[in-house]
Amino acid sequence: MELSAKREALERRLRSLGPMLVAYSGGVDSAFLAFVAHQVLGERMLAVIADSASLARRQLHDARAFAAEQNIPLEVIVTSELENGAYARNDANRCFYCKDELFKALEALRHSRGFDWVAYGVNADDQGDFRPGQKAARLHGVAAPLLDARLAKSEIRELARAAGLRVWAKPASACLASRIEYGRPVTRETLAVVEEGEDALHALGFRNCRVRHHGTVARIEVGREEMSRAFTPAMAAEFTRIFKALGFTYVTLDLEGFRSGSMNAALDLTTIAGATNKT
Repeated sequence: MELSAKREALERRLRSLGPMLVAYSGGVDSAFLAFVAHQVLGERMLAVIADSASLARRQLHDARAFAAEQNIPLEVIVTSELENGAYARNDANRCFYCKDELFKALEALRHSRGFDWVAYGVNADDQGDFRPGQKAARLHGVAAPLLDARLAKSEIRELARAAGLRVWAKPASACLASRIEYGRPVTRETLAVVEEGEDALHALGFRNCRVRHHGTVARIEVGREEMSRAFTPAMAAEFTRIFKALGFTYVTLDLEGFRSGSMNAALDLTTIAGATNKT
């Protein structure tokens, strides 16, 4: 399908669903979905962002700013996934428990406000990765309009660019818990350390970056296009100063550079299959 035809298919799908809540994070997928849903449905849609310790403050602030820029109605709710021991223990099912908490909260809000659907921004490319949160969405009957329109990530970015949305080139940004190695408990303190480390990297001018928490080791990922800046003695000294001050004993720079979901590389196929079956 041509891109314009996919955009039309998305609009038709949104009209057929009718009044909805959009699970919104401020990333390009959910932002574009909220934008188009508002164009199609007007006040019959509401974007909802879940605030918790696993959401970086810079991400929350930018998400709120984008919604205000586009006059998209937005509500912030508080979720408490950290209080769920199954989530906090941080096994391969962590994302399932997080999304289960989110969709339960959105379903309750949907009922109380009289909306027909909850929708989220999963896209066609997301089908090729290990994402337990998608199973939570299916269990809760959450609509997936971008996927229904067969839109891939690059196509969503292009449509967002064509619509003049500043988020079109925004780097992907999963929750802070995704930076913590599987098996290491997710705590407010650990999340805060990761967030402070990534804020420091952004302050140094790095755009695509992650701080992967491996206990005593901080593994820094930066985009390949930014690696030449990272691989200098002066920057190495700065990384060491920043991350040792945050409590890490060792500071490393990942030679493969930034890649989304890199923690999943530590999971073997047996573990992934077991997690999928368990949830």
